[in-house]
Order: sequence, then structure tokens, then C-alpha cells
Amino acid sequence: MVEPYPCFSGDTPKLGAYVAAQNELNGSLPVSFGQLSELVVLDVSSNSLTGILCEQHFSKLTKLEYLGMEGNLDLVLNVSSSWIPPFQVSSLSMASYNLGPSFPTWLKFQKNLFYLNMSNASILGSIPNWFWNISSSLQHLNLSSNQLHGQLPRLLNLTSLLVVDFSSNLFKGPVLLPNTKCRLFYLSNNTLSGSIPPNMGESILDLVFLSLSGNQITGEIPKFIGYMRKLKMIDLSRNSLTGSIPSSISNCSNLYILNLGQNNLSGAIPTSFGRLKWLYSLYLNKNKLSGELPLSFQNLSNLGILDLSYNRLSGDIPTWIETAFSSLTVLKLRSNAFSGGLLFGLSNLTLLHILDLAENNLSGSIPSTLGDLIAMSQKRKLSCSTGLCMISYRSISITKEVGQDKLIVKAKKQDLEYTKSLPLIVSIDLSSNNFSGEFPNKITKLQGLMFLNLSRNHINGSISQDISMLHELESLDLSCNNLYGTIPSSMPSLTFLSYLDLSNNNLSGEIPFTGQMTTFNDSVFAGNPLLCGRPLIAQCQGDDLDQGNGQWQSNVEDENDDGFIDQWLYLSIGLGFVVGLLGPFFVLVIKKPWCVEYFNLVNKIVDKSLYMAEKMKKHW
Repeated sequence: MVEPYPCFSGDTPKLGAYVAAQNELNGSLPVSFGQLSELVVLDVSSNSLTGILCEQHFSKLTKLEYLGMEGNLDLVLNVSSSWIPPFQVSSLSMASYNLGPSFPTWLKFQKNLFYLNMSNASILGSIPNWFWNISSSLQHLNLSSNQLHGQLPRLLNLTSLLVVDFSSNLFKGPVLLPNTKCRLFYLSNNTLSGSIPPNMGESILDLVFLSLSGNQITGEIPKFIGYMRKLKMIDLSRNSLTGSIPSSISNCSNLYILNLGQNNLSGAIPTSFGRLKWLYSLYLNKNKLSGELPLSFQNLSNLGILDLSYNRLSGDIPTWIETAFSSLTVLKLRSNAFSGGLLFGLSNLTLLHILDLAENNLSGSIPSTLGDLIAMSQKRKLSCSTGLCMISYRSISITKEVGQDKLIVKAKKQDLEYTKSLPLIVSIDLSSNNFSGEFPNKITKLQGLMFLNLSRNHINGSISQDISMLHELESLDLSCNNLYGTIPSSMPSLTFLSYLDLSNNNLSGEIPFTGQMTTFNDSVFAGNPLLCGRPLIAQCQGDDLDQGNGQWQSNVEDENDDGFIDQWLYLSIGLGFVVGLLGPFFVLVIKKPWCVEYFNLVNKIVDKSLYMAEKMKKHW
């Protein structure tokens, strides 16, 4: 392999910066880089570098201020624990880089650090005490996605910190309280316990992003959270929080993402949420919330994702959803107690591509207007307008994706989790309700549909032949309904279909067991007593007739064969009899001496026989 870097020596012209980021470079970094005494910037991040970096690689880099090594997972830094770097960098980026396993002790000598990113750097163990006094000028600290453990200090002494990210580690103990200047604060996916510090809202009034998700935090959500009016994201999901949702959250008028899902929150949804006019993503799923949807929600005109699934909400789905939520892309009301019919005006939600109303008490027929959902009518493409928020604060470029939507889509009898690919998913789930009426044929116009579940309802009618128009369909569940008629002969052309359930209906006729249909077993068609053909044991009537005709033809052929054999048998016996009778006659005619001797022998035998008979007669 040709080395992709120049070889430097003492005669090399004074080089102040070497920037080769995102160039698909491979191979190892030459030791001669250590001779660049005038180098200020060294950035080889986001490549495919390999090998080992040792102390010689940095031996004369006394003027180095920016070191970028991130995104080179197979590049290893191997220096002694007593190494004192010759440089004092202000920006050190070594994310997704093999920096561990132990915490790098040489960092204690870096007193000018402004930006430090060592996320996903294979570091194990606890953070040494000296680290908390590393640099008074440090503003960006990212140690996420390692295996750091132990307790965090109750209060950070790093007073200049604007960004703190300790997410996806093994930290335990109480929740860390950041300094007053902090803007982004991430402690998600650890094992922190206890309650949220009661004075957090008073001490960090300038906080913009707060994420404590995926811990073991208990207690109630403090009312002071409403004091942090600059908040754009609050993520307290996947904890054990109890009590009601404080209405003071509505004071955070700039809120863009609110995620309180997967807790034990109860009570009604605050009506004051209607004041959050910039809210895009609202996750309140998997709690114990009750009551109806607040009327004030119709003011949330920018709402893109609404997940209220797995609660105890009730009442009709309000008709104002059809006009108020013009930006809605995801609507999840699954597993509640909503009643009434399905809105005829859902087609007004032109951006909606995930609709999940399963496990409620909805009834009536499925409106044909469901087939007019524009965002589902064609295969979707990835775009930037998905609720993904990238931020930049002052001169700090923050590459962490904040507020990236994560959603569970139930399909193929399992929970499928989507994050970056969420905008590509097209799904309708109306299962486990009381819908009736005929199969909604116009739903076949949604050619981008990937998952369709209408199971466990009372839908009748036949499955449309146009089902083959759903070219992107991966999962189709129509089980436990009252569907009748034949399975469309066009269904085998659904080449992406990997999950199918048509069981427990009244379908009849022969299964079109060709193409993609051959990948499914008999359980897919069970509970349809009038279905026949492979893969079921039951054969179709036509198949039985054909089989009977074939047996009759075989019997006729056997009989013909037997008659043919009998004719030859009789013929051979007759020929044998004739030959046995006439054979001696022809011999005697041809051979006269044999003839004389033959008849002389016959005369002797006859004479002797007559003599013996006469003698026996005289004796008696």
C-alpha cells in the first residue's frame, strides 16, 4: 500500500496547518509528522486510518493548538502514563477513536482546553479527581458513549462549561447539577437515581437542552422546570417519575421537543400546553394519563409528532385534528380508550405517514378518504425537515444530534424502533378496534405503504385485486375479520412482503401459491375452512377430480396391460400343445427307420397288454 502522506524532515518548509479530514484516507500516520515544529492545526478526522500513534508522532509539535483525530476507530494512541505532551491544545477532538482503555492521564497537563470531545473512545473506569479542575476555560465537554462509572460530583467546578455530555455511560448516584452558564446538559442512558435537584430551575436559567432520559430517577417533575424559559428540549423519558405533569412547563414558550414518555405520570394533560406554539414533538406515551385531548391542542399548529399511546385517554378523536395539525407526520393514539368513528377528514393531514390508532374502541366503517393521504401515496425520501435539530452555539460547532426523534412502530408482531430512518416509514395500524363495513379498497392507492394492520376487527367484503399496487408493502395483517371471497391472484407479485396473516376469516378457493406466497406457511391461512391448496393439507375439488381421472386412466392402462399379457399367455400355451402333439408326427414322417421301429414297439406293447388282460380274466 502506498503511504498517503508526505514524509517530513527537518528541511521541510514551515507548515502551519495540515487538514485532511473526510478524505477516505487509510494506512498509518508517519512518525515524521512529529518533526513539524511550526504546526498549529492537525486534522485527520473522519478517515480510515490504522496503526499506532506513539510519543514520537508529537515530539516537536510544541505550537499545536488544534488536534482532530475523531472518526478513526482503528487508530490507537499508545503513550506511557507519564507522558507529558509538548503541546497545549485548545481544541481536542478524539471521538470514535481508540483512546482507552484507561482514562488518559496526559490530559491533566492541558490547561488551555476550550473544546474536548472523547465520546465513543473505548475508555473504561472512573473519572480521576484531577479532571474536574482541568481547565477553567473549558466550554464543551463530551465523554458520552464510553464505559465510565462511579459517581459524578454534585456540582461541577468547571464554571465556563456550556455543553456537558456524559450520556450512555455507567454513572450512578444522584443527578449532577451543572453550572449556571450551561446550555446543553446530557446525562441520559446511565443508572442515575434519586430525584431531580430541586434548585436546578433556579441555578441554570439559560439551559436550552435538558436530557435525563433512560435513568432510574424517581419523584415528581419539579414545578421549577418552568423557570428555565429558554429550554428548547426536555427529555425525561424512560425513568420512574410519578405524579402529574406540571402546567408550568408551558412557560417554556420556545419548547420544540417534549418527551415525558415511559414513566408513571398520571392525571390529565395540562390544557396550558396549548401555549407551546413552537412544539414539534410531543411524547407522553406509556404513562397513566387520563381524560380527553385538551381543546387547546388545536393551537399547536407546528406539531409534527404526537405520541399519546399506552395511556388511559378517552372520548372521541376530535374533528379539529383534521385542520389544526397541518404539519403532523406521526399520530400515535394506540392502546387507549378512544371511541367513536374514524375521522373522514384525516386526508387533510397531507404530511401524515404513520397512523396508529390500534387497541381502542373505535367503530364504524373505515372511510375511503383514507386512501387520499398524500404522504403515503408514494415511496418516501429522506429529507432534513424531520424534527432533527442541529445547533451551533457561538463559535462552537456542535455535531451532536439533539432531539433526534425515536419511535416504536409495531409491525410484524414485534416492536420496531426507528430513529434516522423514521421519515421513510409509512404505516397504518387500525387493529383491535370495532371497525366494520367492507375492506377499504381505496387504501390500495397508498403505494408507499409499508405496514398495514387491520386485524381483529369486523371488516367484511373481499380483498381487492388492486392490493398488488402496494409495491412497498412489507407487512400485511388482515387476520380475525369477516373477509370472504378468494385471495387475490395478484398478491404473489408483492415482492417485499415478508409478513402476512390472513387467518381466521371466511376466505375461500385455491391459494395462489406462487411467487412471494411460497415463502409463507400454513398458519398464515389457518381458520379459513373453505381455503384449499398448498400449503394447506386440504386439496381443492378440482385437484381431487384430476387425481381421480388420473387414477382411472392408470387403472385402464393396467387393465389393457393385463389383457395384453393374458393373450400372450394363452397363445404360448396353445403353441406348446400343438408343437408337443405334432412334433413327433413330423419326425416319424421324415425318418422312416424311426417310423418302423416306433410302430414295432407299439405293437409289442399292445400285444403284451392284451395277453396280460386275458390272463387276468381267466384267473378271476
